Amino acid sequence: MRLEGVWLRYHRRAPWVLRETDVRIGPGEVAVVLGRNGVGKSTLLQLAAGVLRPSRGRVIDRPAVVGWVPERFPADQPFTVSAYLGAMGRVAGLSGPEADRAVRHWIDRLGLARFHSVRLPQLSKGTAQKVGLAQALLRPPGLLVLDEPWEGLDAAARELVPEVVDEVLADGGTVLVSDHRGETVRLPGARHWTVADGTVTEEAPSGEAAVAVVELAVPAAEVAAAVARLRAAGHHVLRVRDHAAPPPATRPDAGTDPDLGGRTADGAVTGPESAVEPAGEPSAGGAGAERDLTGPAAEVAR
Repeated sequence: MRLEGVWLRYHRRAPWVLRETDVRIGPGEVAVVLGRNGVGKSTLLQLAAGVLRPSRGRVIDRPAVVGWVPERFPADQPFTVSAYLGAMGRVAGLSGPEADRAVRHWIDRLGLARFHSVRLPQLSKGTAQKVGLAQALLRPPGLLVLDEPWEGLDAAARELVPEVVDEVLADGGTVLVSDHRGETVRLPGARHWTVADGTVTEEAPSGEAAVAVVELAVPAAEVAAAVARLRAAGHHVLRVRDHAAPPPATRPDAGTDPDLGGRTADGAVTGPESAVEPAGEPSAGGAGAERDLTGPAAEVAR
């Protein structure tokens, strides 16, 4: 798909939001759209998705099936979750039985089963965002466009977004995603497009392999064996530490507020935290930290 010489403004005398935009992206590729609030990231995504038409220029070779997830799902509609998704499946060209199967699949996968008969205006922002994600995936998209997809999601759903992106890419699809939370560290290998002053530029690849840090909790008696397995698989163990209590549950119904981003009311984080650590370099904790194998948690960099 290509955007060639694309300009856009919202009415005739308005300032240009985007000027002379020339970008392209191919099957199996993901691009992260970066930039300050108000610079035109959402405008670029809407142009790519076909929600907006360019004032000048053209969008070429857009895939036939586009999944579009806006930053804020329009929940002020008089439908239940299941009725809305079923209707959207038929709009997407699925037969009745195909739509029903797709709706059941995504309701189960996104943890929406207890909301299937709830009307859209009664949903929290995070749950409404899950419905928006589900409707974009009812028919496998050739182009998936996600505008701030992690906003308002609980910890379990935040972990699911990179899985969905990987599945679309594996099927030969293309993904565009914007993010201001730093969650796109979960998308290693993504291209980076920056929007500023009405123009779009691409960051040159650094040539370094992307890595992420994953924190794991394992039973204390199994730490040595877990560390050995991880090292044998080629992972770099940064440190092992004690954990005073088991980590909180990450299920959406385990007392967390989805609109608090997967945090409990007292601020405890219920999902894993991510960082970046170059694989193969000495850990900050040094050799002494790695010798302490009495604790149940291991932090591992891929």
